[in-house]
Amino acid sequence: MLRRTLFTGAAAAMAAPLARPALAQPAHARSLRFVPQADLTVLDPVFTTAYITRHHALMIYDQLYGLDSKLQPQPQMVEGHTLDADGLLWRFRLREGLAFHDGEPVRGRDCIASIRRWAQRDALGQVLLARTAEMAAPDDRSFTIWLQKPFGPMLETLAKIGPPALFIMPERIAAGDANTQIRETIGSGPFRFVGGERVVGARVVYERNAAYRPREGGTADWAAGPKQAHFDRVEWTVMPDPGTAAAALRNNEVDWWENPPNDLAPVLRRSRDIQLKRGSPLGTIGTGIFNTLHPPFDKPAVRRAVLRAMSQADFMTATAGADPSLWNDKAGVFTPGTPLANTVGMEAITGPRDIERSAKEIRDAGYAGETVVLMSASDQPALAALGEVGHDLLRRLGMTVDFRVADWGTVVQRRASKEPPDKGGWSMFHTTWNGLDGINPGVMQFIRANGAQAWFGWPSVPRLDALRLSWFDAPDLAAQQKIAGEIQQVVFDEAPYLPTGQYFASTAWRKSITEPISEVVAFWGVKRA
Repeated sequence: MLRRTLFTGAAAAMAAPLARPALAQPAHARSLRFVPQADLTVLDPVFTTAYITRHHALMIYDQLYGLDSKLQPQPQMVEGHTLDADGLLWRFRLREGLAFHDGEPVRGRDCIASIRRWAQRDALGQVLLARTAEMAAPDDRSFTIWLQKPFGPMLETLAKIGPPALFIMPERIAAGDANTQIRETIGSGPFRFVGGERVVGARVVYERNAAYRPREGGTADWAAGPKQAHFDRVEWTVMPDPGTAAAALRNNEVDWWENPPNDLAPVLRRSRDIQLKRGSPLGTIGTGIFNTLHPPFDKPAVRRAVLRAMSQADFMTATAGADPSLWNDKAGVFTPGTPLANTVGMEAITGPRDIERSAKEIRDAGYAGETVVLMSASDQPALAALGEVGHDLLRRLGMTVDFRVADWGTVVQRRASKEPPDKGGWSMFHTTWNGLDGINPGVMQFIRANGAQAWFGWPSVPRLDALRLSWFDAPDLAAQQKIAGEIQQVVFDEAPYLPTGQYFASTAWRKSITEPISEVVAFWGVKRA
């Protein structure tokens, strides 16, 4: 089994007295200092599924409904809704006093334009659009959605938090092409983006939106409830080196570190000024994404051989450490511990591994020595570890690998290319998903298999996509679970992606601030003690 060696040097260094990194102190005492998982390279939350862009969008935009910790959608920008008896006409009314950062009021037509643009690139939104006969804004504070057939998860769709999440933008911005990034960053949320202070690769700055009117009543709960901004300024400082980030947190030069590697958790816990907790009760799901447009991964048999050769334990040990309580090497298609998780076809993951047999299967499937361009992120420890294990696996299978290591922002930009690998494209990369984004077919980007409309990798597996769509019409949980089992079997047969396991990571913050909402990485509700 491949053991984790990444960051052991950093962990050893942390055991010794720490040198103080040269970081400028914030100019204002009411600033929250945050170390994000990676640099913010894409500002448009519709254009990418990168979590760092979703974190950014949660600050400056607002949602029609917010998802709470019980996974229930709660009214956020809307006062509420009504639904006709036939289940076809939904009427929504906006809260009074909502305004964008440029002073313009939020209107019903802004909501419609935002829904349409988002739905062009989101799997759940595509299903909604396919069932919609008409959307209209009868007045400034209202909008309606008239369906051709009932759509049960309407509120869950409007509350979607997994990237790309549904955020409301001004109509003049949202009316643009969904496949072209927006040029203006204007929302109606609790913070404003300070574009003039952005330093690519180093810093992102936000200021409190004094005109924001939080929802009244209750307390902040994940993405639901009142979004009270208690800091005038939030500064993100990008620190790719975990040792530097750990030192900054211990030296009170930052307040919150989004995702310290598990290797450093014991050292951080020894500090009386630092608190750690698991970032999400559902953990994180690992995936290896194949580009199915070009050889060799255009062949299902090649992909299937790689899947049956890989070891989730290898991937997870490298990613989360040797402690097996921090990872799960029996993770199927759906997030373990959630209603649709099942054991159908699991021998594809849990059965004996035979590298020589799998290498022969790859050759028999038509692999002709094509160079595999494997992209890997250098500035996110988990992704870097997944990439190293994936690189080792492909080489042991006899494949020629061009291992391209770059920052996550570069990977995000390159993965959009459909060009052949030798002309600026790619063959494979590894990424992770919050467990919340693996609970059902409606929110799972990585099981979309409708070709050009699918997620990066663009697999075309008609049976898989038909099963995904049939889930929306399942009358009860038992029917949904049956479909989920069939989906899992098709995934193991066709291997549109590589399921690399589930792991649990922590988030860390100084006790001088109240516990942050880490499940959605939200910056409202956080105070300095």
